Amino acid sequence: MLKGFKDFILKGNVLDLAVAVIIGAAFTTVVNALVNAVLMPFISGLVGSPNFDSFASIDFNGNQIQFGLLLTAVVNFLLVAAAVYFVIVLPMNRMIERRNRRLGITPEESADPQVMLLTEIRDVLAAQAPGGSKH
Repeated sequence: MLKGFKDFILKGNVLDLAVAVIIGAAFTTVVNALVNAVLMPFISGLVGSPNFDSFASIDFNGNQIQFGLLLTAVVNFLLVAAAVYFVIVLPMNRMIERRNRRLGITPEESADPQVMLLTEIRDVLAAQAPGGSKH
């Protein structure tokens, strides 16, 4: 029983996941700082308010329906997604493309080997099927 637990803990996937969670938690501070200290003040300068909480507030039988809170949450989500994309994903993709060009790796060569294997298996099975045709 302990050997199985030890094997589980020492698998690369578990360690990778633990590192990803720790780095993700630390990176949250960076993304929040970018959104709260740069992007939200910029939006506030454009529209005159740092959020839309009071926008479209309706009283319904004594209950406050606040569409503005939803709008603020959607805008915050889009800002965080844009910050992650433009600050992390886009530069990382460009760096990988430059590295691949420098090493002479074409996009087809850098494809996932499992996907390539599954594609080959699919093509073989399709060719062996009655009236089989290749995809």
